[in-house]
Amino acid sequence: MNLSNFQVSITSAAIATLLLSILFNWITLQRSKNFVPSKRKNEERLSSKYVPPFGGIACSIAFLISTRLLGQAESNFLYIGFFAVAISIVGLLDDLYNFKWYIKFIFQIIIVYIPLYNLNIFINFESLIGIEFNNSLNYIVSTIWIMLIMNAINFIDNMDGLAVVVSSAICIQIAVLTNYLNQYKLTDISILLLCAIGGFLFFNFPPAKLYFGDSGSLFIGFCLGFMSILYNWLPENITIYSSTLSPILLIFSVPLIDFLVVVTYRISIGKSPTIGGTDHISHRLLAKGFSEEKVLTIFIGYSFGTFGLIYLSIFTPTLISYVIIGALFILYFLAYFISIKLKVLT
Repeated sequence: MNLSNFQVSITSAAIATLLLSILFNWITLQRSKNFVPSKRKNEERLSSKYVPPFGGIACSIAFLISTRLLGQAESNFLYIGFFAVAISIVGLLDDLYNFKWYIKFIFQIIIVYIPLYNLNIFINFESLIGIEFNNSLNYIVSTIWIMLIMNAINFIDNMDGLAVVVSSAICIQIAVLTNYLNQYKLTDISILLLCAIGGFLFFNFPPAKLYFGDSGSLFIGFCLGFMSILYNWLPENITIYSSTLSPILLIFSVPLIDFLVVVTYRISIGKSPTIGGTDHISHRLLAKGFSEEKVLTIFIGYSFGTFGLIYLSIFTPTLISYVIIGALFILYFLAYFISIKLKVLT
């Protein structure tokens, strides 16, 4: 049997991913029950109860194995998958040894840049602004974009089930958009990532037994960031979007708005954005009196509500698309403005 040609259907690969994720996360939970963490200085957390933050490494390994099940047709993402596991390992080491923020950033830059350069994939920012730097600026912008998504997902891993819900919603939305343009490879990859996250949900839904930790949030953000760049938007009709500014870039508003709220608030009070706290949007909603389940419902409703507008803007005439996108950015601004005004959880 020639294993190099081994391939299964997406349905079989998805089931395998889900089962592997459940198995690996269960093993992780059993192995980490007696682990005693080192406390991070000056950090504030939602709960004083210790929950092992090692779920991400289990998800990343399940995902890597599953990409190989789809065969050589997915060789690019198999290559990206190795680096996704690498960034997950960096996150795991950070969870164990509390790296300085700049050490984490150096690792992130290296691990993101290598597959971008070797696979020659990037956001064509130079084309957007009409200049030519032999793709140097494209690689820089693409690296910054993926690192932004990684750290935004990392920030939103602050409440039981939240990172899972937000990441799963983004995976579903990517699957819908890629399926619409017949980019089935990315559709398959988004389904596998969704199943890897789904296996972890069994251990993360309130009350959580496992957290993603840096190993999981960096891994998920890494995969989602690369998927957003691999998405090839080549519209046949006149549209508000272009090959550079594709609709997929708009579906990350939930983690990005939370990231912006936290960073701007912490800077305004003279606190480092890299130190954990209870000033995220989810925490502010909890301070408002919402239960964790209602907070998750709010995030799901917002995510799919805005996606509905994004999807609608693809099919409408250009003028109406401008109105819809304008309404979206007003909604983004209102979400930020209202969130930043909410009381911080103490």
